Amino acid sequence: MADAASERCWPVAFVASATPERQVPVGVTSCCQLPFEDQTPSRQISGAASPAARVVWFWGRFGQITSTMTALAFLARAAGKTGMAKPSRLVKPVALTRIPGRYLAHQESLPKLPVPALKQTCDRYLAALEPIVDSEELQHTKELVDEFQMPGGVGERLQKGLERRAHKANNWLSDWWLQVAYLDYRLPVVIHSSPGVVLPRLEFNDRQGQMRYAAKLIAGVLDFKSMIDNETLPLEYLGGKPLCMNQYYQVLSSCRIPGTKSDSVVNHARNKRPPTHITVVHNYQFFVLDVYNSDCTPLTVDQLYLQLEKIWNSSLQTNKEPIGILTSNHRNSWGKAYHNLIKDKTNKESVRAIQKSIFTVCLDAPMPRVSDEMYRSRAAVQMLHGGGSRWNSGNRWFDKTLQFIIGEDGTCGVIYEHAPAEGPPIVALIDHVVEYTKKSEMVRTPMVPLPMPQKLRFNITPEIKRDIEEAKQNMNIMVHDLDVKVIVFPHFGKNVPKSYKMSPDAFIQVGLQLAYYRMYKRCCATYESASLRMFRLGRTDTIRSASIDSANFVKAMDDSAKQNQEKVTLLEKAVKAHRSYTDIAIRGQAIDRHLLGLKLQAIEDLSALPDIFMDTSYAVANHYNLSTSQVPAKTDCVMCFGPVVPDGYGVCYNPMEQHINFAVSAFNSCADTNAARMAQSLEDALLDMKNLLEQTPKAKL
Repeated sequence: MADAASERCWPVAFVASATPERQVPVGVTSCCQLPFEDQTPSRQISGAASPAARVVWFWGRFGQITSTMTALAFLARAAGKTGMAKPSRLVKPVALTRIPGRYLAHQESLPKLPVPALKQTCDRYLAALEPIVDSEELQHTKELVDEFQMPGGVGERLQKGLERRAHKANNWLSDWWLQVAYLDYRLPVVIHSSPGVVLPRLEFNDRQGQMRYAAKLIAGVLDFKSMIDNETLPLEYLGGKPLCMNQYYQVLSSCRIPGTKSDSVVNHARNKRPPTHITVVHNYQFFVLDVYNSDCTPLTVDQLYLQLEKIWNSSLQTNKEPIGILTSNHRNSWGKAYHNLIKDKTNKESVRAIQKSIFTVCLDAPMPRVSDEMYRSRAAVQMLHGGGSRWNSGNRWFDKTLQFIIGEDGTCGVIYEHAPAEGPPIVALIDHVVEYTKKSEMVRTPMVPLPMPQKLRFNITPEIKRDIEEAKQNMNIMVHDLDVKVIVFPHFGKNVPKSYKMSPDAFIQVGLQLAYYRMYKRCCATYESASLRMFRLGRTDTIRSASIDSANFVKAMDDSAKQNQEKVTLLEKAVKAHRSYTDIAIRGQAIDRHLLGLKLQAIEDLSALPDIFMDTSYAVANHYNLSTSQVPAKTDCVMCFGPVVPDGYGVCYNPMEQHINFAVSAFNSCADTNAARMAQSLEDALLDMKNLLEQTPKAKL
């Protein structure tokens, strides 16, 4: 746990430095997405869902998990064999002295993820329900929970099963989580799973500027990769405790592979001969670009620029059949199309080249011009989905873990496939690359002839053509349904909450609760990602931001009968409650992954699902109308993602010292949600909370 001083400071320096250690923000630095029970296509429910409708939707969604029992049983058998990616040895170290085996030694020193006590989770579960379900439903749930945790009952049996699994495995949750939350999830990765990152707008507005920046970016990523390859990547610590670094070794040279019922992820960095190429896509055409010389040194910026120019000149016309858009389709549909696509030898070789590449660079055509006020929102949708089949959606391979997007108009960012990693490794890489691109180019490279980048060929059959047309139509439906509003909150940043000795993240989360309550006159289940990287192979758990303390505050805030001092006291309690739950979550003691594990243990045991998981309260608790994530970065960027329920919001934010970047998303198909309204309500809520503190003398600590 971070000490009090570090909690107040909330350091955000993710960028790799010359020192072998770095501190990361407390806990809530993960990314957006939720377990399988929390997501559904926006078209399934129009308008706001009633509790009953949410329950129907939830159990329809839950039915999908029962088909995964075989896979889960396999995972359970393999649980004790969970592997960690070994770094490749492609490039010699250039910064720090290599320490052989440093990565594996670090990983093995980390503790295992604990299994929380059953009674503790049951008690905290009931407390989490209090602000979001009515008293009658809560009483019914209490009875089910009491029955579940009876001595010798089903809860104890499942708990012992989890404890046995935890004893054998490196991490009792990680394999389950990867499979159920991502690989078995069948909605498109576009919007529903893959986050985007919007970088500050660059000043170029032509092809030469685009090519030059792309060359610098590629060189910057390769510079970061050298630290991974040579085990010189600075280790990260939280309050003096080391964090799991495994995700850093998963994001390069990896790709998701579609299946008709479940997907897989392959990491080619583990190969005896790791990949030495990236893929570049321009005008819907894919190219292989070797980025290392024969002596294993990376190409220079000048060399990369010349190679990118060759690619540009070889793809002046837009491909009429955007093969990449197939990756945006429903996973089952894409899985079938994929198996049909790779029947052809040429197609198979081209697809394999994309999958094996270190990462992908997307050279985008300019998007429609918008006002300065709307620019960041437009950039966000370009990162998330490309703008539709008429624009850049075909200029992607959405299964690729890392895609860097560089528009001719200076719009730049990233989209990443979520299965291998959360936000922190991506943001650390981005921070490093952004700093790298700012370096002056002092050395010009002698012009050594380089081979022509290889254009990837695809043989398009009538069936593949139909699959492409279907994917284009479905993409355009998703594009029209997604509503995104990105704002720069200019009034204050981390500075104001810290001046009142409050956690900036907790302050923002209470602001979100107030914003939602003002719009809908009720509290809702709220998800905030918490990092479990204190533990070996740790991923995430849930910080439940809606608490009885936050509910008390939001109900009192606009009550004229309440005095300001009472409101401030309630605000302080709400902020402290959130900070406390954050500490609980990052220590592996939150409720959501434990409950999920108990449920999956029941499914694996082929036993009847306990009533606690069939309860309306459980469905409501997992219907996250607010899905949120703090993703702090050194770069003045913002991450964005879609809502996870039809009547919900996705909210991601990057708190800087003097301002906060917010990305708010909603679905247009829901009449009751509106991203711009939520963004405005959030801005008003934060300002009102600041004014409340300023106007109350005793609050000035």
